[in-house]
Amino acid sequence: MLDPTTRNIKFLPGVGEQRATMLNRELDIHSLYDLLYYFPYKYIDRSKVFKVSELNGQMQHIQLLGEIRSFEEMGEGASRRLVAHFTDGTAFVDLVWFRGIKFVKNKLHLNKRYVVFGKPSMFNGRVNIAHPDVDDAALVKLDGMGLQPYYNTTEKMKRSGLNSNAIAKLVGNLFQLLTHEMQESLSPDIIAKHGLMSLDKALRAIHFPKSLKELQAAQYRLKFEELFFIQLNILNYSRDRQKRYVGHRFPKVGEMFNRFYHENLPFELTAAQKRVVREIRNDVNSNRQMNRLLQGDVGSGKTLVALMSMLLAKDNGYQACLLVPTEILAEQHHATLCRMLGNLPVRVELLTGSTKQKERTPIFEGLENGEVDILVGTHAVLEDNVQFHNLGIVVIDEQHRFGVAQRAKMWAKNNIPPHVLVMTATPIPRTLAMTLYGDLDVSVIDELPPGRKPITTTHIFRNRADSLYTFIRRQIDEGRQAYVVYPLISESEKLDLQNLEDGYKKLCNIFCDYKLSKLHGKMKPKEKEEEMQRFAKGETQILVSTTVIEVGVDVPNASVMVIENAERFGLSQLHQLRGRVGRGASQSYCVLVTDYKLSEDTRKRMEIMTSSNDGFEIAEADLKLRGPGDMEGTQQSGIAFDLKIANLARDEQLLQYVREIARGVLDADPTHTSPNYRVIWERLRTIKNMRNWNWGAIS
Repeated sequence: MLDPTTRNIKFLPGVGEQRATMLNRELDIHSLYDLLYYFPYKYIDRSKVFKVSELNGQMQHIQLLGEIRSFEEMGEGASRRLVAHFTDGTAFVDLVWFRGIKFVKNKLHLNKRYVVFGKPSMFNGRVNIAHPDVDDAALVKLDGMGLQPYYNTTEKMKRSGLNSNAIAKLVGNLFQLLTHEMQESLSPDIIAKHGLMSLDKALRAIHFPKSLKELQAAQYRLKFEELFFIQLNILNYSRDRQKRYVGHRFPKVGEMFNRFYHENLPFELTAAQKRVVREIRNDVNSNRQMNRLLQGDVGSGKTLVALMSMLLAKDNGYQACLLVPTEILAEQHHATLCRMLGNLPVRVELLTGSTKQKERTPIFEGLENGEVDILVGTHAVLEDNVQFHNLGIVVIDEQHRFGVAQRAKMWAKNNIPPHVLVMTATPIPRTLAMTLYGDLDVSVIDELPPGRKPITTTHIFRNRADSLYTFIRRQIDEGRQAYVVYPLISESEKLDLQNLEDGYKKLCNIFCDYKLSKLHGKMKPKEKEEEMQRFAKGETQILVSTTVIEVGVDVPNASVMVIENAERFGLSQLHQLRGRVGRGASQSYCVLVTDYKLSEDTRKRMEIMTSSNDGFEIAEADLKLRGPGDMEGTQQSGIAFDLKIANLARDEQLLQYVREIARGVLDADPTHTSPNYRVIWERLRTIKNMRNWNWGAIS
């Protein structure tokens, strides 16, 4: 019996070496299995025939039945084209070809009946169809055509003859090879209980559905399976790790925690902060390693919760480490922790790439003899010569900047892996959190500390720049500071955007009586630090920057955030940038500046930003507008996956539903030995193996 997972795509009839190379490079299709799971992105009903007189330029793909009455060649050079005047007796429509003119003239004949398929558009007041599919009407059975699949292909593929129709033919060839029914991947009880179509029927129907009802049943089955195995993998990984790794136990809440709580708290904890501290306390007192994701919007007080967690470690004789992605952020966190701790006898040290050797020696000694209680640092902490006496907890800020290998280095710094608390200020929709970080327990701080005023966000067009500058000037005269963010460092010929270099010069002229700083990612770390310090100390009033300030700049006196070319940013990034202001007691403002001509999606993004300050609401909207993208972070958790058909924005309910089914399978068969679920565990192993397959080694 043919196994699609191990058969190289080059052996499929109609492929061969050359096409195989193209499929490998352009679509990442290496095996018959990959082609089988390369699903159409849309379907068009080919059983319906329109009249030419019904056509207009706003219609999607349509189908006509009629004859070509004459050909006409027009234009010269690059604008040369062949026009066929086609009619069904109700009106005429122009069929137009810009390429392959000689081939088309040899293939098509006058006064012969053809089925024409394509997308109508308007040109010079006439309806035309460019590069239509034209088939001999005598060879086409219209009522049997049903829903025709359409596959995404690249321009390079199309130039090589591998268009959507060619992919469909290859899939047809594949099904001719698969003479036996494909092996099931789900157990009979799950299929029966949840009314699922068989895998064999679903795969055939997803490519060549006979009806809309059959297509919907196939899509449901394949989405169910895809999400089920993702969740089963994550839950299995999580349980396995819990069994394998015991954790340090922090049984007591001691002097440092209590003194800090009663003497040093800058304000009363919110109910959300109290809840999260309790969750962390339960974890570190449970004898298992904590792996918790702490989500909280910008300014929600995550650092305070992290400090209290690290004081629990101190009280129980352990050290703590706060790992952050940039030097600026590390220095800010170090200063913040020292300020919060005040006179408490807790030794906090800072270690970054810039830390001088003479400063490193006492830090290393203090870490090894246990005198350093908390180490704040960047990737420099991961170096082998950084050794702890007894590391009990690691707090990782902005988790997506640190991969599995880097986290494993922190685990290796102690005999028993330390507890891990991952913090992110990027709100993650529930579906993404369950998928990207499904192996972590999730805590959410969903309220801001008292006294924080919501940021007022407005959207303006560039022609109102003068009133914006007046507003900025008024804020600075009241003692405030402003950020102006640009998407590019220097001018791009391809992108007509406001750029930082030109913007900086322009703003220096406009605000000639104030001092300005400039910050971008291509500056040396020392230069960046100097510019940031000037702004943080109030020596400059306006910081002109790229998105390098998105994470890790805390200047409470800054009250204005201006984002130029806001249409170039996604919702989550706009929200992150907005979060740089609103950190002090005064009212803060975010101004989104765009051109007047905007797409519908961009208008929606601007409306959402001006109407909501809720990061989770914005993240959900971003997921719906943009989709999950490349799922940044999936490789980070060691649970990589690639969605073929499910959509995390649209399939949230199904994801939650299958997660519980996957949990039920694990509960019923924790040792993976039950005959009832053998097919499921075999399938999960196949999916994992497919990821690591070396197709170059298959002859």
